[in-house]
Amino acid sequence: MNLTYSQLLKGNRNFRNLLWGQVISELGNWFNFIAGLGLVRVVSEASPTAAGILFVCRLLPFALVSPIAGTFVDRFSRRTVMIWSDLIRVALALLFLFVTSAENLWIAYVATALLSTLGAFFEGAKNATTPNLTGKDGLLAGTALMFSSRFLLMAVGSALGGWAAAIFGYKVAFVINAVSFLASAFSVWLIPEEATRKKESYELRISRDETGKIKRPSFYTELKEGLHYTVRNHFALTILILNVIWATGGGAINVVFERMGGVFFAGKENWNPDIAVALLWTAGGSGLFFGMMIAHKTATVLERKNNHNSFIGWALIIHGILFAVAGYMPSLWLFAFFTFISRAIIGVEYAVQETMFQRSLPDHIRGRISTLDRGAELTVFGLSSYLASISMFHISPQFLTVISGILSAIAGVVWFMRQGRSNSVYTVAESKLETS
Repeated sequence: MNLTYSQLLKGNRNFRNLLWGQVISELGNWFNFIAGLGLVRVVSEASPTAAGILFVCRLLPFALVSPIAGTFVDRFSRRTVMIWSDLIRVALALLFLFVTSAENLWIAYVATALLSTLGAFFEGAKNATTPNLTGKDGLLAGTALMFSSRFLLMAVGSALGGWAAAIFGYKVAFVINAVSFLASAFSVWLIPEEATRKKESYELRISRDETGKIKRPSFYTELKEGLHYTVRNHFALTILILNVIWATGGGAINVVFERMGGVFFAGKENWNPDIAVALLWTAGGSGLFFGMMIAHKTATVLERKNNHNSFIGWALIIHGILFAVAGYMPSLWLFAFFTFISRAIIGVEYAVQETMFQRSLPDHIRGRISTLDRGAELTVFGLSSYLASISMFHISPQFLTVISGILSAIAGVVWFMRQGRSNSVYTVAESKLETS
């Protein structure tokens, strides 16, 4: 049985604290992102290369550090990792205040890269903790709430960030980001240490010598264990391949929104660039939030019909086609509408896919596998963002949008090639987890 959203929130204080911490920090993150993007646009005189570098600094460090972060949070206190990640990011968020010209634009790049690095540790700990806080019955609702709140904040935070940047200037947004990390650290601090990890899964990983000193596999051994599990487990490898293929097109969305909103429609329809970009992120975030909110009912139907695989494959294909069609919409509002529908479809798909994935992973290795998957996806996502920014010297942002949609849709084809229409692989994985 899958708990409803209200059942999980009313009956689980620890999950509420984790969710609240994410809501606060995500709001600040989007203030930072819109303001940082606008700041780079201003001081670089709207250079697409400068924007591309910022995207890479935001995504690539997270991707590269994720496997290490995943091993780290499986070995040490997940609660402590989240708290210190937040506290250090308070100081890092304020570094943007020192960016005043193209000569010190490097500060924005360094600050973004360091925020991304610490974010990898926080996300790894949070993702590994969530299934323990929700339990199996609450995992679908917990996954949907975690990601829907993030996507809602993408909509609300980007809109408010664009508005604050346009009215008050960029510095206000950077200060708000710093304060949000402090509030998030306090929220995580309220969660008991023992709630973040299954005690029995931790004890299976350690032993004691004759003096009573704790012994456990080395950091490198546990890192390799995560890699081997992903490669040898068909379902885990399928998820990784799927997300990497999707990211080849999905990574371009940063550049698509920045060029279509901040340059193309800003010039064609006389939009304020910051507000136009924020509107597109708002449309995307609203669509993802809506998709996550209907994921519970969708999953209920899919479980009754045992039809998860067909749904995931077709959802990926259709969402990509719709985004490609958006590329040649004649107005910003129509572009935003197609973006909303496309993101709503992928929002439902991701909630179903991620719940299947998390349920298949043992607790003692969950941090490593989830961060490895996320890291591989974001590596390609970051490279795709940079290549997309370079392509702006040769193709139009409309054509880039079409390419982005088509590449993302190919992920659905790859899913069918790996999984077919049967749910047998997932069922076997889940049954093994239940009996372990």
